[in-house]
Amino acid sequence: MKNVSIIVLDFGSQYTQLIARRLREDKIYCEILPYHTSVEEIKAKNPEGIILSGGPSSVYHEDAYKVDRGVYEMGLPILGICYGMQRIAVDFGGSVVRSNHHEYGKAELSIKDIEKNCSPLLKDCDDDTVVWMSHSDKVDKLPAGFSPIATSANSPYAAIANEEKRVYAMQYHPEVQHSQEGYLMLRNFAKNICGITKKWKMEHFLKEQINIIRDKVGTGKVLCGLSGGVDSSVVAAMLYEAIGDQLIPVFVDNGLLRKGEREQVEEVFKVNLKTPLITVDAVDNFLGKLEGISDPEKKRKIIGHTFIEEFEKEAKKHDGIKFLAQGTLYPDVIESISVNGPSEVIKSHHNVGGLPEWMDFELIEPLRELFKDEVRKIGLELGLPESMINRHPFPGPGLAIRIMGDVNVSDLDILREADVILLDELKASGYYAKTWQAFAVLLNVKSVGVMGDNRTYDNTVCVRVVEAVDGMTATFAHLPHDLLERISRRIINEVDGINRVVYDISSKPPATIEWE
Repeated sequence: MKNVSIIVLDFGSQYTQLIARRLREDKIYCEILPYHTSVEEIKAKNPEGIILSGGPSSVYHEDAYKVDRGVYEMGLPILGICYGMQRIAVDFGGSVVRSNHHEYGKAELSIKDIEKNCSPLLKDCDDDTVVWMSHSDKVDKLPAGFSPIATSANSPYAAIANEEKRVYAMQYHPEVQHSQEGYLMLRNFAKNICGITKKWKMEHFLKEQINIIRDKVGTGKVLCGLSGGVDSSVVAAMLYEAIGDQLIPVFVDNGLLRKGEREQVEEVFKVNLKTPLITVDAVDNFLGKLEGISDPEKKRKIIGHTFIEEFEKEAKKHDGIKFLAQGTLYPDVIESISVNGPSEVIKSHHNVGGLPEWMDFELIEPLRELFKDEVRKIGLELGLPESMINRHPFPGPGLAIRIMGDVNVSDLDILREADVILLDELKASGYYAKTWQAFAVLLNVKSVGVMGDNRTYDNTVCVRVVEAVDGMTATFAHLPHDLLERISRRIINEVDGINRVVYDISSKPPATIEWE
């Protein structure tokens, strides 16, 4: 996209995507690019400001990540965060050393001259505002022209600025929720310092993407892979809006769906979208290839490759198909491929990473730069029903990654029954709408129990319910004990083969939402 308001250069921080989230919440469009992106590529996007993210490295190492020095000569406002601050300090002639006191967690910020004339970066922030620190290095010597604009108990240079050059840096992370007024600092940078006034709205994005799709597809046809979830349904609706009958929507039943899901997808699609849905029964193919496979990465890759094979088979039945459309989202990209810098690959996603060389399709992924909540807004813009838009996320590999170990028909049947009980109870209690994602995991761990007067040695189900805004971070839901008890009692009483239910109380990070 051209005319990106702010470019975030990623040095590998786990929080980089949150910078984009906070700015987009303020209707400021930004994109994340690798730290090594050339200044020519950055200029082509015509930004009004640059942010250097945090990262796990140290700037004084020989192989430290460096930014194209031309970025500093563009004359644009620059904000460095954590590693980005240390990068700025060194690049402008200061120094960074290992800190004697590592600083992790909350810290109170003391803002310089708050009553008189504080930096525009910290305008309207409270003097004792709490921020989130996460660093083991510190700026030891400020570059010429820079001065401290905020301090903390352990950081005399918690935030620094060269007001003349409009270069700012902070040792803490304003993008995380623990930084109480971090959103205000990012807004100050974007609006007061960069002077950004143009608001980014979903309807603008939607119109732009529809035009892009029309131009790209021309007179060709697009095969759209559907899962029945929010992402692929929104993509299908966008494509139909753009190209009408040139869309060929295909739903592949891989045998890894929840109870009744195939029927639900066919009904929803029939009622809400105006083009016929093709359903492919590929249960035997998927389950055959997954037989004996327990490694989660292998499961994901097998499922991804098999999906593509099934789509190719279907495509050969139609003339003129040149494109394959997918509901890939930004979190999928971030977790799957280190495309935006040195960030760690967390797990493979079945629809991320491009197509195999033997497939003669071009990919269309109109949601690739969006977060889930943004996709939901687009779905509403397109007139899709709220019941579809507000569905909990369901992974492309389906129940295969909710069964620990190899995937087989009997385990799938057990998990489906447990899962539907969980969802029914959450909906009845009102907690389904209050939470981001809920599901059961079959642990394939057996334990001794007593049912009636008989000893049992059966399987364990873990219940996972989380609260989140976009899925990039999540906390476990604090469900009422009586609700948890009801869920547990029903699963144990109604699902043969289960005699124990546990509740997952881990948050993301450090855990991921899905178990595999």
